[in-house]
Amino acid sequence: MLYIVDMKFLFSLPLLLFSIGLFAQLSTKSVLKTDVLVIGAGTGGTAAAIQCARLNVKTVLIESTPMLGGMLTASGVSCTDGNDQFASGIWQEFREGLYQHYKRKKLNTGWVSNTCFEPKVGDSIFKAISNQLPKLAIYYGYDFITVLKKNNKVTGAIFTNNKGHHLTIYATIIIDGTDLGDVMANAGALYDLGMDDPTISKEKEAKEKNTIVQDLTWAAILKDYGSNADVTIAKPVGYDPKFFYCTCTDAPCYNKSWNGDKYKMLNYGKLPRSPGALYDKYMLNWPPNGNDIYLNVVTQSNAQRIESYALAKQHTLRFIYFIQTELGMKNIGLANDELDGGLAFAPYHREGRRMKGRVRMNLNHIKIPYDSSLYRTGIAVGDYPVDHHHSRYPGAVPEIAFPPIPAYNVPMGALIPASVEGLLVCDKSISVTNLVNGTTRLQPVVLLTGQAAGVIAAIAVQQKKKISEVDVRAVQQQLLKAKCYLMPFSDVKINDPHWEAIQKVGLTGILKGTGKAEGWANKMFFYPDSVYDGIQVIQGLKNYKYAGVTSTLSNTANQQNSTINSLFVVLTEIVIDEAKEYQFKKAQGNIDYWKKNWTAWGLTDFDPNRNLTRREVGVLIDKCLYLFDEKKIKLNLEGQQHYFLSKK
Repeated sequence: MLYIVDMKFLFSLPLLLFSIGLFAQLSTKSVLKTDVLVIGAGTGGTAAAIQCARLNVKTVLIESTPMLGGMLTASGVSCTDGNDQFASGIWQEFREGLYQHYKRKKLNTGWVSNTCFEPKVGDSIFKAISNQLPKLAIYYGYDFITVLKKNNKVTGAIFTNNKGHHLTIYATIIIDGTDLGDVMANAGALYDLGMDDPTISKEKEAKEKNTIVQDLTWAAILKDYGSNADVTIAKPVGYDPKFFYCTCTDAPCYNKSWNGDKYKMLNYGKLPRSPGALYDKYMLNWPPNGNDIYLNVVTQSNAQRIESYALAKQHTLRFIYFIQTELGMKNIGLANDELDGGLAFAPYHREGRRMKGRVRMNLNHIKIPYDSSLYRTGIAVGDYPVDHHHSRYPGAVPEIAFPPIPAYNVPMGALIPASVEGLLVCDKSISVTNLVNGTTRLQPVVLLTGQAAGVIAAIAVQQKKKISEVDVRAVQQQLLKAKCYLMPFSDVKINDPHWEAIQKVGLTGILKGTGKAEGWANKMFFYPDSVYDGIQVIQGLKNYKYAGVTSTLSNTANQQNSTINSLFVVLTEIVIDEAKEYQFKKAQGNIDYWKKNWTAWGLTDFDPNRNLTRREVGVLIDKCLYLFDEKKIKLNLEGQQHYFLSKK
């Protein structure tokens, strides 16, 4: 449950908590020990720390800024992309907090997104959740220096703050929640950077190996101070209005303007007003000739990054000055009650290092998910198309035709390094290709990926296992308990009484979904109320586990029988064949027994001779075969380890 407090206190909460964190830094010993250490309170790191602490595991979260939530908050990207249709886990909990604060559910104030909010409100929600977790300690204002290792296992990390205070933290598990994968790189994990060689990534859409990354953005929050106000900033050094030409139809342009006037441009990221607020606010994260900038800072030192980030901030200030002067909007200026005087605390990185994990998720796994078995290890879902920003790169970028994709899930092995023990990665540096990063980088997906990392870490600590030894099904079961989608079935909502059973049977592949590319919210349909195909289900059972059960299965398949009676015969044969001690094996041919259980399982309209729906088949398979209890599956279902031999 979230507790959203009085607005005056709410808006002072980040400063208050930062002060508390600073006091803790000055009074805490230089050496700490914990079960799980999360480095970086980015979008994924925040979710990982919350989930881990909720599972009663001692967790420390270290963050350089005074905010929780990363690109959602400190980076000012407070209009989200994707996963509107999935009321999943911490992502949905965060949205419920927004609904409670704004006293409404429609938050599509900006046309780019259905979920817009003020960064300070998002930060306050994460802090309200965190404050309820006694197992979670958060330290703000600390920068990562180095990891500590023993043999090939990470054992801790060292941090420092602007007061020169050094903090060493030892942990059983470390989670890299940084934007650029700084921790995993420092730990010696293998990674890729830039675009992929198609002969290695196995993606026909990939063009060539290079070091080009996506543009970054130093976002800002603007405020309308009223029509008579003049909040024009001082002219930034190096200002050249031509750099922002064609940004909208009201701007000067030598070529073709973006198709919309300055008000449509501004309303791209319009934010909802908090109760009692007098002025509108706007997220400034504008791609067409706006404040995107190309700066490849990934492998730079901290000192070099500071210099690069100063350029990004200056670029955004120039764009603001352009809006105020060239576009005549002098009443629109930096919000004095958001972030760092309206400017983000940190850049919005769309791309950094991409770890080489136990598996590497490529575009083929999304386009044709059932051609491999990685979907069976799913731990998070996404529905956003592949989207890259390259307009500011000072050179030629290979032309890539981004293909349509369905909704998808992320395999658990993409969070686990192939070459380092004791480490998980949970933000944009998970093990995906350059093309896949164009969809897995979005805020809701990263939140859910982070939540999964928290579950994996907690189970590893509790069971005293290596991360790679943690059972996939145990992780998935815990995520289902937390109401996280693991299969992206768009047409089976989380409040459906059979949602969990359908998620489970979907993860086995016995019943498959049908993908559909659809604009900015791709789909995968389960079609729960359609009649099931007897042949497909029998083949699904054989392929998954029961290849040795042949007699009745083959007969049923030949008959293409889709009735309740026929499936009961199949399920009973499987149970008897494996000598299961389940109660219903004694009920072969006992229709009254099946009818009683039918009702107990939440199903209706019992008629042994009518055709079953896919929903009913899913429930029966889940209730009768206990697949999640029995089936142990591996992280790597395709033998892809050869992909990860060369260090980049």
